[in-house]
Amino acid sequence: MIRAPRIASFLFSHVVLRTPTERGTRRGESIPSASTARPGRRMRPGRQPHPTVDIIIELAAGGIVLIRRRNPPHGWAIPGGFIDYGESAPDAARREAAEETGLRVTLRELLNVYSDPDRDPRGHTLSVVYIAQAEGTPEAADDAAAAGVFEETNLPGPLAFDHARILSDYFTYRRTGCRPPP
Repeated sequence: MIRAPRIASFLFSHVVLRTPTERGTRRGESIPSASTARPGRRMRPGRQPHPTVDIIIELAAGGIVLIRRRNPPHGWAIPGGFIDYGESAPDAARREAAEETGLRVTLRELLNVYSDPDRDPRGHTLSVVYIAQAEGTPEAADDAAAAGVFEETNLPGPLAFDHARILSDYFTYRRTGCRPPP
């Protein structure tokens, strides 16, 4: 008789402390999203976009740096990558630029944030895109198979992800001073 109350109280405390996202969902129960989650609730892992950074590196000698990706999806791309847990977006941008091009960059400004769910064939990502400056010659490293310096008139192809759109926004911004709309 003594064990039954302990088990019942243990089970009851377990049920009370668990949130709907930890239990999973019941019929008709929705999973909280960033806009509906209440403070103190954890959101379901794997259901949020993965944050990334892209860095448009302007060289002092002229042109911007692009890398040819070693891993799928293949193609030419703006240097960048995933933000590590506990890392800020600016720190991730400096790290990724150094890892992929060997260049130490100075971040100058934020171009825009791109979050179209279809921008990356591997899954939903959002990218914080910086404009940076650097000196030197880029050298491919990490997951970059090649690195090159390009102008708007001689961009390589194919471009990976939504980088054609990002570069179009960048060159328009440089010509007109008008930032892309959010």
